[in-house]
Amino acid sequence: MRSMTLEQLRTASQAGGVSSVTLKGRGGTFFVQIATRNGSEAVLAKARSSEPRYFGNPAAALNVLRDVGITTGQFDATDWNPADREPVARSSDGRAQALRRAHEAAAYNDWLAAEIQEAIDDPRPSIPHDEVMARMDARIDQHKAAGAKRG
Repeated sequence: MRSMTLEQLRTASQAGGVSSVTLKGRGGTFFVQIATRNGSEAVLAKARSSEPRYFGNPAAALNVLRDVGITTGQFDATDWNPADREPVARSSDGRAQALRRAHEAAAYNDWLAAEIQEAIDDPRPSIPHDEVMARMDARIDQHKAAGAKRG
């Protein structure tokens, strides 16, 4: 059986190439089976994939079909068993994590920008890099010497 993306279904429907659709239950999910005018059958597939697009809720599938312009069809719950419904990770979970990371990155950028501006606005004279490095080397040597005395 062929597969058809949502855009292909929309185009075929608008061109009059869809003779009927059936919302079919399988396990705990539903999928859309499409009958075309040329006699072939297809299933509604995920975007950029040939895998069938499954719906946990038949109302979601009906909304998709209505948005495409298909308002009549058939329903087959023969193989549907709500007990077989598997918990599905929601796609919004991934979006929520991405938004959370974006907010954290924005907060970090704001903090870093404030730190940089504070350093720029500091009225004290700048210390040359070589002098800072010499001071740090001296402090490291002090710590190493203190550690050697303890050991």
